[in-house]
Amino acid sequence: MAEEPDMRTKKLVHEGCTIHKEKPFVYVLSSRLRTERCDYCLKKGQFMKCSGCHYVHYCGKICQKDGWSVHRFECRNLKRVSPRVLPDAARLLARLIQILRKGGDLVKSYYLENCFRMYKDLMSHYPNIKGDKPRMEHFTSLCAVLFEFLGDDILPNSAELMGMYGRMCINSFNIMDQELQCLGTGMYLGASVIDHSCTPNAVATFEGPVLYIRALKTFHYLDWSQIRISYIDILNTTKDRQKELETAYYFLCQCPKCLGPEPPEIQAAACPNPTCDNSIDAQNASPGDSCSKCGTPISETFLSNFNEVLEFTDMHLQNMKQMACILSRCSVRGSRRDVSSLSIYLDLDVCEICLQKQRGVLHKYNIKHVKTLDLAFQSSIDFQKWDFARTLALELVDAYYKYYGGVHPVTGLLHLKLGKILLFEESDELALEHLTTAYKILKITHGVGSSLFKEELGPLLKQAQMALTQG
Repeated sequence: MAEEPDMRTKKLVHEGCTIHKEKPFVYVLSSRLRTERCDYCLKKGQFMKCSGCHYVHYCGKICQKDGWSVHRFECRNLKRVSPRVLPDAARLLARLIQILRKGGDLVKSYYLENCFRMYKDLMSHYPNIKGDKPRMEHFTSLCAVLFEFLGDDILPNSAELMGMYGRMCINSFNIMDQELQCLGTGMYLGASVIDHSCTPNAVATFEGPVLYIRALKTFHYLDWSQIRISYIDILNTTKDRQKELETAYYFLCQCPKCLGPEPPEIQAAACPNPTCDNSIDAQNASPGDSCSKCGTPISETFLSNFNEVLEFTDMHLQNMKQMACILSRCSVRGSRRDVSSLSIYLDLDVCEICLQKQRGVLHKYNIKHVKTLDLAFQSSIDFQKWDFARTLALELVDAYYKYYGGVHPVTGLLHLKLGKILLFEESDELALEHLTTAYKILKITHGVGSSLFKEELGPLLKQAQMALTQG
């Protein structure tokens, strides 16, 4: 029997160190960005179309040449199905089929000197996929698309194709830009060894399609069996996080955060007394109860209002999520920018209504309130409503620290965006304070050598320091 490889090193690992760097086994740029970013390096810039398919765009001849080894198998098919846009999942699966036909099953991706992962090491989750009605419907539709797209090429048999689909669904990463906006999807064999936790000790970031895993804490030695990243956005209740993970990845999370007690404020009401910052467990409270901190009585009207606001918020958060999906599908036709602007406007308008209703009713750390603030903040930036964005960001800071922690890319990016807004408003001292905090966090999550530091945070810090000196 073969001996299991040792997944540990004896080397001290400091927080912020890159513990793994990997190019994707297979990846695709999101179709909605195909005219805005290079299909190979995923960067913005001046583009040239592929002369064969007129579908993919490259930032130059070097990327076009480097991308040809994969694109050559899809080029004529993309041209044949034009002007229809191939779904991202279908294009990724088609690329995976070709890579495996060309010997991709023999590729070894090392995460330690003596430890590697191969395609065969990825679980297919065949029984889970078979019993998952939404995924089976998606798989069936992809098969039809692939049959038309690949033309004369012979598809793998259904069992083999479903195995590929399962590995793709479970082991793919959303490829993000430095500000955590999704650019595409990729599979990374080495990084697939990393398990999930809602209290991660490492984080995944990207430079183009290249994945970086960085340590969020100092380890006396690196033990890959103990490294954890978060597969999902952890801004949610335990019940909803576990449901999302079970639906998407077929496991019930048993991390310390999921097994431990939730913060009492996560689904709480604000105290009826506006001068009291205590949280009220309105879902278990009865008329006649009182605030444990200030003694203010809880009325039936207060509880009824809380439930109405919660239902109103839930409904609109779900509607906005569904609207985003519908608009993203519609964006294949016409102007994607126009559709995006409509989506942003609807989000911001609805969020403002929700926030007005939530004031004095939902606790400031209620997860629905925090999600509404977060969505309104992003929309207000897109609409360049800087005053509103600044107000929202200042409200979000404490909530982010509570739910994401102090060392998390989302927290660091909030400080960066807030600092940028304050600098624009010429609040130079406060801007420098937030930009400095962003530096302390993002040097761990992204690294000082990242494009985020070189192209944005570094210049902003210098600008703020110069403004203070000149002032």
